[in-house]
Amino acid sequence: MKISVVIPSYNGQELLSRNLPKVISALAYTKAEKKIDSEIIVVNDGSSDQTISFMEEFIKSHKDIQVILKDNKKNLGFSPTVNNGVREASGEIVILLNTDVTPDKDFILPLLSYFDDERTFAVGCMDKSVESDKIVLRGRGVGKWKEGYLKHSLGDLDKNDTLWVSGGSGAFRKSTWDRLGGLCELYKPYYWEDIDLSYRALKAGYTIYFEKNSTVVHKHEEGVIKKTQSNKKVLEIVNRNQNIFTLLNATDQDILLSFFLNLPRHILRAIKNKDWIFITGLTKALLMLPQIISFRKKYQRFVKVSDHEVIAKIQA
Repeated sequence: MKISVVIPSYNGQELLSRNLPKVISALAYTKAEKKIDSEIIVVNDGSSDQTISFMEEFIKSHKDIQVILKDNKKNLGFSPTVNNGVREASGEIVILLNTDVTPDKDFILPLLSYFDDERTFAVGCMDKSVESDKIVLRGRGVGKWKEGYLKHSLGDLDKNDTLWVSGGSGAFRKSTWDRLGGLCELYKPYYWEDIDLSYRALKAGYTIYFEKNSTVVHKHEEGVIKKTQSNKKVLEIVNRNQNIFTLLNATDQDILLSFFLNLPRHILRAIKNKDWIFITGLTKALLMLPQIISFRKKYQRFVKVSDHEVIAKIQA
């Protein structure tokens, strides 16, 4: 088995210097316990810091492991950057890690046994999320459809089914990734793309899991989004992408009908409350309808499971 670790990076030199050695240690630990080959692929997303020169020196000083640097030349956003890295990957299993994620030494081994089942697409890690000096345990997601939107939340961490696997700390079967088309780039620059891919995999009949014994520390506040993006901008993108998700993925007629029937009420409420973020996000999503319809047609050929069936299978 070969494992490819893909790390997207935008102005992540400092985080890479701290966490890349941890990734190498985890791969070495895994190799000592199980026969694997491995590679690390860092995709620089048009950074303005010294990521390129740092990585060039890092590669020279780590000849014992294959480390590959790809450079987007300009900033493309999360989904194109990850897709570029996965295209380069030669491993059967791709592990995605954000630059602000520090993996435990033994985090890989608990993930691998799930892939003995050919229907397994992805397995997510226990994410020790550092938030305002607190650690919040994340990694397992549940959800429900309400008024045409998928409302998602944190699930019981003692169960191993999940509605999605995080693109910041998860393992994915590359052949299935390629078949499904990878992350949808309509969501760029960030957010909802990993939920979208996981949901499409579930609707195609694949299984995904959460493994609580695979742990990473995720320092969100050190990531580029928290450091560079205003809350208003983030909320606008999240809102736009939530609308894209419904228009792209919902196939049950009652869910689509609920979405369109509730839109006037949502719009009037937003106007009343001066919630211009909702209006802006919705408008931007609707302006993308031609692209959404094109991607929707491409994705629908894989659908085997209804929206309600997907939700019913994931226990809260």
